[in-house]
Amino acid sequence: MACQEFRFEDSGKARSMFGPGQVDQQIRQAIQMCWMMLPAGKKNADEVEKQMRRVFERSIRNMREDGEAFPKK
Repeated sequence: MACQEFRFEDSGKARSMFGPGQVDQQIRQAIQMCWMMLPAGKKNADEVEKQMRRVFERSIRNMREDGEAFPKK
């Protein structure tokens, strides 16, 4: 759905494939990967949060820009 606007009625498709457990697991894996990639001197909760928020906010901006660049017909 990166290139189109999210519609609430479409959310059932994702829910049928991914339950809350799968989403939670993927988020935890992303946090763990971020932790592993940080330099030794920056491995702390504040830095992980900072980097995760940076990646998340960039992804949301990109999703919105894609929706504007490739509008649904």
